Amino acid sequence: MAKKRRPQPKATTPRTTGGEVPVVGAREPCPCGSGRRYKACHGRAASHAVTELVRRPFEGLPGEPDWVAMRELVPAATAQLTLKDGLPEGVPSVTLATVLPMAWPALRRDNGEVLVGLQNDTASGDISRDLADTLQRAFETDPGSPVDAGRAAPDGPRLQDLLDLDAQFTPEVHSGFEFWLGDGSNSAAGEVAASLERANSAAIPTARLSAAEGAYWCETPEKNHLRWVMTHPEEKLLDALARLHAAGGSSLGEDTRLVGSFRAHGLVVPVWDLPGGMIAEDCEKPAAEFSERLAGALASEAALTADERRARSGLMNRQITLS
Repeated sequence: MAKKRRPQPKATTPRTTGGEVPVVGAREPCPCGSGRRYKACHGRAASHAVTELVRRPFEGLPGEPDWVAMRELVPAATAQLTLKDGLPEGVPSVTLATVLPMAWPALRRDNGEVLVGLQNDTASGDISRDLADTLQRAFETDPGSPVDAGRAAPDGPRLQDLLDLDAQFTPEVHSGFEFWLGDGSNSAAGEVAASLERANSAAIPTARLSAAEGAYWCETPEKNHLRWVMTHPEEKLLDALARLHAAGGSSLGEDTRLVGSFRAHGLVVPVWDLPGGMIAEDCEKPAAEFSERLAGALASEAALTADERRARSGLMNRQITLS
């Protein structure tokens, strides 16, 4: 006896999203009339835009190395953002923060101030577009409320479209996350207090050098480190570091050592081991002197020697990619 066929669900009505082609289910016929499924027609571009990784999401923004450092290296820091078209009514300021309580994407304070968290997971492969979407939604959020996670439109604006590209970007590194409180209060309650305690206990001491953009000292139990986000083209930079390393000029002074590098958001980040007693202030002069040596090495057009090629190979073997 043949089995009864189950009734098939009716096709859903396309949902209009403000564009020319409404959004439907991925396996439904595309509303454009092509005869293909939506996922293979107009849905393909939208899906690709959401998942495609933007290699350098902060490229073109003032202080790109500091954006990368705040995203990947620095536990607690803030920076004021300047909008291209000025602040919306009722928003006295916009502040970028490494992280916010409860890992909120953004927060609208009682006084209207907007804080945007940088170290959150994002919905697409373009962090800049996702952050721009979060920022715009924060402007529409009621004061005194966090901003929920969302998904940016594939053709939505990026930070490069919203921010003043001529304004300075200068992070302020904090020893803890008390900047969350905002009003000068020394107390927090409930889940925010617990989140603050956890964040403070996990933060390692970090400082931004004034002698070099994107250079950050940090203290760990075993040894201290300098991590320096650089914007030079990767191959050119690795050649220059190899020249310096082979010539004995890659260190930052006695008992310091260039131990390798990693990639983060399309930029190379060389890392130095430092002795435990070397604090951030002690790194300023050696970093400035290294910058001069690096500039000379970057300017060289000579082919790498055998020793320099070995040094480069060693640096490459110790390189990892964070994002």
